[in-house]
Amino acid sequence: MQRRRFVKSSLLAASALSVSTMGLAHDEHPPGKKSLFELREYEAHFGTNENDLHLYFQNALIPALNRFGVNNCGVFKETSKSDPAKIYLLIPYPSWEDFPVVHTRLKSDAEFRKASVNYDQITADKFPYTRFKTKLMIAFDGQPEIIIPSKEPRIFELRTYEGYNEDALRRKLNMFNEEEFVIFDRTKLNRVFFGEVIAGNDMPCLTYMITFANMEEHDKHWAAFGADPDWQRISKAPEYANSVSRITKIFLEPTAYSQI
Repeated sequence: MQRRRFVKSSLLAASALSVSTMGLAHDEHPPGKKSLFELREYEAHFGTNENDLHLYFQNALIPALNRFGVNNCGVFKETSKSDPAKIYLLIPYPSWEDFPVVHTRLKSDAEFRKASVNYDQITADKFPYTRFKTKLMIAFDGQPEIIIPSKEPRIFELRTYEGYNEDALRRKLNMFNEEEFVIFDRTKLNRVFFGEVIAGNDMPCLTYMITFANMEEHDKHWAAFGADPDWQRISKAPEYANSVSRITKIFLEPTAYSQI
């Protein structure tokens, strides 16, 4: 009898957990939780049709993600027009719990599978990319979710700051959360997302995205940031010394169907 009660209560608990978790995908942003950002970098397959990948994103993957409550997906290309081309896909899950739930639903969703038929049937010699890298990031405490810029022509700057060890990264995270966000806003470095990388290359590191109307605005506002008295103060503070060992910058432009 005790064993039957235990099994029954365990099943009920598991069922309740499953329902609760599935429901997360439909919340815009659960209170008190931070977004999980997935950033994929696709390397186009030289000599094949890159448009096949864009059609898959536009007609199959992004509509499915939107139906599951994952909104504001961004698709970008490098402004430098590298060869082979690189395509960046940003997926902002409302929370960490949504990530495995959405991936499980994609595997069994009939509408998504139907929309993906043409993409799935592309032969190996014509497949639009050679590989893709994935980076998973937890949103900063000071900016727990993505900020969507206005729909007008603009460029995006994607920056990655590496730390020489975990403590260096922790100190840089504190610098952003406690000090830098205010300076970013004052000097019009328009924030999109800030994420602590928990899986990906070049760890330990953080990655963030900011946006501008054009490169002239980019240069003007970064110059204002560098001259800001508060930045001058904190950049010399001993608690933040040697918190960044390497900076990587990539300039991006959104595709016509990007939701960011």
